[in-house]
Amino acid sequence: MPLFNRKFSRRLFLKASLAASLMLLDGVPGFASIPPETDIDGQLSLFNTHSRERVSLIFRKPSGEYDPEAIKELNWVLRCHSGEVGEMDMRVIEYLSLVDKQLGGNNEIHIISGFRSPNYNAMLRNRSRGGVASKSLHMKGKAIDIAIPGVDLHMLRTAALDLRYGGVGYYPGPGFVHIDSGTFRTW
Repeated sequence: MPLFNRKFSRRLFLKASLAASLMLLDGVPGFASIPPETDIDGQLSLFNTHSRERVSLIFRKPSGEYDPEAIKELNWVLRCHSGEVGEMDMRVIEYLSLVDKQLGGNNEIHIISGFRSPNYNAMLRNRSRGGVASKSLHMKGKAIDIAIPGVDLHMLRTAALDLRYGGVGYYPGPGFVHIDSGTFRTW
């Protein structure tokens, strides 16, 4: 069917507009490479397993723009265990949203680790036996370790892998899946 004969819904128009805008912003930190199938509502429910905080929010306005107040709240709930707040890369937030939608949506996503300060990352690295990367994407706000109660960890991993969006690490022992906005790779 020719494009000019196709009926566009408001939702399809917003998705196409968001994708086109993001392509123009390629190279601007936090806004590049977001897939056109991005869910326009940007709804997330998160539970930080360390701070015990819960937040449910919509991080994208109906116009497709990010909501600065919601982004501030996301940065807060995804802060380092040391208390330091970092700026999360919106690509990893979009990835998190896509994984949630892949699993039916409206899940309460448990956050094991979001942003990590360099000092906190170094401390974790000293305590672990090679399990923490010296140049971890957590320090750049580009990685999140997650679990979803009631969703098998293998299923969560598969949902993240199926998107082929960024890095996916599988940690069944500690009980989480790592996702990041780096290049697609698995471990």
